[in-house]
Amino acid sequence: MFYHNKKLQYFTPPEKPDPVYAKKMQELIGGTFGEMTVMMQYLFQGWNCRGPAKYRDMLLDIGTEEIGHVEMLATMIAHLLDKAPIKYQEDGAKDPVVGAVMGGSNPRDVITAAMNPQHAIVSGGGAMPADSVGFPWNGRFIVASGNLLADFRSNLHAESQGLMQAVRLYEMTDDPGVKDHLSFMIARDTMHQNQWLAAIEDLKSEGFEETVVPRVAYEYGKNEFAYQFWNHSEGEESAQGRWAKGPSMDGKGEFQYVANPQPLGPEPQPPQPDPKLHATPQTPQQQDNGADAPPAVRVERIG
Repeated sequence: MFYHNKKLQYFTPPEKPDPVYAKKMQELIGGTFGEMTVMMQYLFQGWNCRGPAKYRDMLLDIGTEEIGHVEMLATMIAHLLDKAPIKYQEDGAKDPVVGAVMGGSNPRDVITAAMNPQHAIVSGGGAMPADSVGFPWNGRFIVASGNLLADFRSNLHAESQGLMQAVRLYEMTDDPGVKDHLSFMIARDTMHQNQWLAAIEDLKSEGFEETVVPRVAYEYGKNEFAYQFWNHSEGEESAQGRWAKGPSMDGKGEFQYVANPQPLGPEPQPPQPDPKLHATPQTPQQQDNGADAPPAVRVERIG
């Protein structure tokens, strides 16, 4: 079961409302790499974990922590939206430049247009399970395959992208409260990247998985092609990379650079369509001529 502690993990309120920044911060809640994604990803991976208890416990630890991160961001967005249109209208009236830009428009309408209007219309000044352009969070964002190494690599990717976005948002504000709040989340994302790298190392050292997942790929794959890098674009600069020469990362092969890869299959000859589907075949003779259909009735106009 889950319990909720009423105190936030960490929180510093903003110095002033900022509805436009609140719109941007929604990305950290409901974006593809937002806290809702990693929250649900880690929880489902934990609930579905059949491996050693330490992995299940770790996944549920971090998944539950991410619930708290969603709460922190939702609280921050509520503060950023608090009386925001009114406060911005007052500040705009004091600033001749802002007033000139507003012209004869209703200042409240200008502010509402710059912010996410759903913050005022739908959520009543609160955060939403959506990204920075209002797209609702989607369960298809999460990865929970049941293979821990494949999932941990996905987790590392999610934390890398999420941290990148948090750092960008940190640089988009001058509000010391917001910066302090984000600095905690940036630190936790730093830990989480290190955590997934350590978990990947643990799995491999314990013999659960190797570099290539799943291991049965070595049995199923045409291994003569398993370590070839194919040059599929103009130029051969890619030949200079680690992926083009030397031992493969799994230690089972030698990288080979193929400068001019050739097709290994024939020109496709798609099977012809069933005449009843009325698709266009290769020749007119293969098309259903409707011989079994009743003849068309000709209607002549009189007068």
